[in-house]
Amino acid sequence: MNITFVGGGNMARALIGGLLQRDYSPGQIRVVEINAETRSKIKHECDVETVAELAEGLSNSDVIVLAVKPQQLSVVARELAPLLNKHLVISIAAGIRAKDISRWLAGYSRVVRAMPNTPAVVRAGVTGLYAMPRVSNEEKHRAEAILAAVGTVLWVESEELLDAVTAVSGSGPAYVFYFLEAMQKAGHELGLDAAQARRLSIDTFLGAAGLAGQSDENVSLLRARVTSPDGTTERAIRSLENEGVKNAIGRAIHVAYQRSHEMGDEFGKT
Repeated sequence: MNITFVGGGNMARALIGGLLQRDYSPGQIRVVEINAETRSKIKHECDVETVAELAEGLSNSDVIVLAVKPQQLSVVARELAPLLNKHLVISIAAGIRAKDISRWLAGYSRVVRAMPNTPAVVRAGVTGLYAMPRVSNEEKHRAEAILAAVGTVLWVESEELLDAVTAVSGSGPAYVFYFLEAMQKAGHELGLDAAQARRLSIDTFLGAAGLAGQSDENVSLLRARVTSPDGTTERAIRSLENEGVKNAIGRAIHVAYQRSHEMGDEFGKT
């Protein structure tokens, strides 16, 4: 399968890098990017063909990955519309609904919408995927293969659920970084140097996430096992509960969900 990326930003480069690591040939990948400096950077990093013009980038292409900023997508999609011929179109632009992409593509509906997250840069991402009804099972497999190059994938049956994906995993890395900030700050206040506080905090997150990922047990049970009666962990968890941290996290994710829905309305107006 030959793949054309429209846009050469960080997520596009992450996907290209993941595909190349999965034994895709550089000759199977092309990037359309209007910025000459970015084109040069991609060519240097990935050794794939880069072009400035959309029409030039689609020759012999089977799949088109729209990797431009959400604000640019309507213009790019309208330029793309007359050039489509049995292509699968995958959008990784945040917030823009498949029906609006299809409308900008003059009704073309072989569209998959993807919501990856930033750990894709280190091949540890998770991506929510939604396919419009006209997308075949074979095309779904193609979309899954591309996004799985940078992590795990999760299909949702309803596009509205991508707002939930956005709120949980799309924005999720920022929640983790926020918590890490707090842990590092506290560790430094308690006498650890900055490097020690950083290492302890990050490795603790990695270890706990790895344990949760390999266990079939509910995370609440895993937490309970660490929480000895009247011990340090119980005292800490009690403090978090008294401060309403769990409820605050839940509210934050609901707010992110609402904003994702609002962004779909805003971006789809054009």
